[in-house]
Amino acid sequence: MARSLPLFGAALLLVFGAAPETALAEGRSTLGTTRVFTNDTIADRQDRWRSGAYSVSLFRGQSWSGALPDQFGAIMEYRFRGEVIAPDNLANPAAGDRLYAGTWWLGAHSHLNMGGLDVTVGADLAITGEQTGIRNMQSGIHDALSMPRMDVEDFQVENGVYLHGTLEVARSMRFASGEIRPFVELQAGVETMARAGFDLTLGDLGNGGLRTRDPITGQRLAAIDGEFSDGGWSFLLGADTAYVASSIFLPEDRGYEVEDARHRVRAGVNYGFGGNNVFYGITYMSEEFVGQAEGQLVGSLSVDIRF
Repeated sequence: MARSLPLFGAALLLVFGAAPETALAEGRSTLGTTRVFTNDTIADRQDRWRSGAYSVSLFRGQSWSGALPDQFGAIMEYRFRGEVIAPDNLANPAAGDRLYAGTWWLGAHSHLNMGGLDVTVGADLAITGEQTGIRNMQSGIHDALSMPRMDVEDFQVENGVYLHGTLEVARSMRFASGEIRPFVELQAGVETMARAGFDLTLGDLGNGGLRTRDPITGQRLAAIDGEFSDGGWSFLLGADTAYVASSIFLPEDRGYEVEDARHRVRAGVNYGFGGNNVFYGITYMSEEFVGQAEGQLVGSLSVDIRF
């Protein structure tokens, strides 16, 4: 299946990326960039389960007017993410603990307004298993830094290439000091689930701009500048619950059973100064599989310094 990756990836980008770009090509430019480092070490000082990820998103369009356009493809987000999911003990994983999973994600998503609703729709190509090279990369880092050795080569998800679709629908409601934004989300592919929750933003930073959601923690991150782009604060709170039907990270044929419900509770602070932007957030993520001893805290750090 891995041999079909170049053709499959090209087809995905054609459908969700190149086609909208071609249809609206005139005058398009990069409107914003988001980078976020996600790791449990910068929250609960562990190295387990939803262990870490680094994501980059590029936002393309003709212009940003302060509100979402009503045309599909007018604002496109191109996503790239490398992610590590790991057992509690990388040197000697316990029987029944979750498998090691290194995954590359490449996707394209459109942000638009439909009848007063904020809609994000798109798809990602996910590449999993030893073929990603992520295990070797992480093992080399552990060796170079004299960290505990890794022995998960025979304790990881299989090689695979998957198409993963996401649809989020939300309604933003402004009030004097901020915004509340209830949302629902559907995902199908690598993990199939339905999710509902809300986000609360307090403060002026980001007003009239675009935020995007980190797929792992649900944190809302600055994407395209709006009002008060030269400085200020915003405090972000949120929570959601998902009903989970399946996950390739927890294969049933190897004895794993997903927790039917997953809960996330998050808080973050966004500080802007002179056109620069810094975000730190922390998220509680509940157990994801039957047998996981407890939930975990995951930290998110995003820094956008412009010279």
